[in-house]
Amino acid sequence: MSAPAQTAPKIALDASRRKAVRKRWALDVGWKYLLALVILFYAIFPLVYVVSASLNPNGSLAASNNLFSAFDFANYAALAGTRYWTWYANTLIVGGGAAIGAVLMGAAAAYAFSRFRFKGRRAGLTSLLIIQMFPQALAFVAIFLMLLALGEVFPALGLNSKIALICVYLGGALGVNTFLMYGFFNTIPQELDESAKIDGATHAQIFWRIIMPLVTPILAVVGLLAFIASFGDYIVSKIVLVSEDNWTLAVGMFQWVSNQLSSNWGLFAAGAILASIPVLVLFLTLQRYIIGGLTAGSVKG
Repeated sequence: MSAPAQTAPKIALDASRRKAVRKRWALDVGWKYLLALVILFYAIFPLVYVVSASLNPNGSLAASNNLFSAFDFANYAALAGTRYWTWYANTLIVGGGAAIGAVLMGAAAAYAFSRFRFKGRRAGLTSLLIIQMFPQALAFVAIFLMLLALGEVFPALGLNSKIALICVYLGGALGVNTFLMYGFFNTIPQELDESAKIDGATHAQIFWRIIMPLVTPILAVVGLLAFIASFGDYIVSKIVLVSEDNWTLAVGMFQWVSNQLSSNWGLFAAGAILASIPVLVLFLTLQRYIIGGLTAGSVKG
């Protein structure tokens, strides 16, 4: 048999093997890439659409259907003629205060539940978790009446006060945050506490100097979640903050699109793009803690 006749079956066999390998790869791995592309498209397209709308000076969503048909920064410049930057500052103050308060309150409660043994400990943890299943929006009438009464005695804790809004947010700071921190605190060996006590350390010194540096990942996670929750809240902010000077971004920007006859979606999109910067920066800064903070707390309950 000639050499070409011998190599022809080998070539056919190699081709069939390559085809089988490609088919197996498509069934085992290839579909995952296709699914990832679909998910990536659905994740990126809304962002691309908002960016396109923010660069369209016409201010309507219909005019933004053709992506990047216009490229104008007029909407961003128009923000200077509104109270946008006042709302921006108010939002950062409220979000920062709520995040710091949630971290401190949650850490203190989690330390108590993790390190101390007292009657009603398990029942208290369960109660906190169950109570947090009900959103604060369900209690907006009670919140309004309570702040209305408090404002007559302490105006700083009444309606139209950023401090009052922060306090309302901190009212829901326990619960899920405490439960999440509690699991993380349990991963810290109690031998560290006992060694510190032998050296004469108090509970406050153990908490601030030993425990807190070791639980930084979960503190970052809780702070980020609390900041995002207060940053994007509308219902409670709308109830508490009355005057336009004290509005947050969620309340103020909604007024631009609440009226169908005078809505300005281009201005709203530009404001939304700029409003996402603090959350994005905070997320990128804390991302090295986020995975560890979310997973380590579930190791030991």
